[in-house]
Amino acid sequence: MKINGYIKINAASFRKPVLAAILAFCALFPAFAQNSFSKGEAIFLDNKPQEALPFLEAAVNEDPAHVQAFIYLGIAYQQLNRTDDAIAVYQKILPRGGSETAKIAFNLGNAYFNKGNYSSAVDSYTQALNADPSYSTALLNRANSKIKTGALKDAVTDYQNYLVMEPQSSQRGQIEKLISFINDEFAAEAKRIEDARIAEEKRIQDEKLAEEKRQEDARIAEEQRKAEEEKQRIAQEEAARAESERRQRLLDEVSASLQAAAEESKGLSAGNEEVQGYDGEFELE
Repeated sequence: MKINGYIKINAASFRKPVLAAILAFCALFPAFAQNSFSKGEAIFLDNKPQEALPFLEAAVNEDPAHVQAFIYLGIAYQQLNRTDDAIAVYQKILPRGGSETAKIAFNLGNAYFNKGNYSSAVDSYTQALNADPSYSTALLNRANSKIKTGALKDAVTDYQNYLVMEPQSSQRGQIEKLISFINDEFAAEAKRIEDARIAEEKRIQDEKLAEEKRQEDARIAEEQRKAEEEKQRIAQEEAARAESERRQRLLDEVSASLQAAAEESKGLSAGNEEVQGYDGEFELE
């Protein structure tokens, strides 16, 4: 059947062989590529991504520079939860995005976000903002991505800048609550860090004081030990000296006694005892 001069195609019956045939036909008749895009665009804008997909795929294969076809195709893949395919499509056309660079990078950021690759999402949203600094939605999504990566301070900055760019945003109340919550968390975390720092300093100081006390106690104990050793040494020396003096006195007393006995043994008789004479001869034999 023909509608408005175009062949009506049932997307549900589309299969790879049929798509290959269409692509071959497009190669012979380039004008058909434009028709493929127009048909795919109409179906896509009618919110029928599955039905639009074959036409959009045909359009981008026929004209690799057809930026809008790539954008629609990437969005269709995302709507069909084919995130990896969407990322591949956006990455392929992004270098040739021209005036649509911000939009392509933004969509790529969304695809990365849905995939859970939040760091790459931040990079893509940043690329979109570089291409169009007034792209407030990219700024908001970048803030959301930074929350996921844990870069809370940077996220708060993006949220605040977003509210400056979009003061009448319907999400203002929620964003302000989130900013307040994050700031409260920062304050609580700062307090926890400060308390931990104070506790650590006190622990270190207590350990230092305890170590100083241990050293002082050890010094006092060592001095007491040395004093006790010195006392024992003096006592031993005094005992040795007393013993030496005792022995010397004993020797002196013995020596004096022996001297007295010797003096008595050397004394001569001077009395009137009779001395017998010896008149005989003493002969030596």
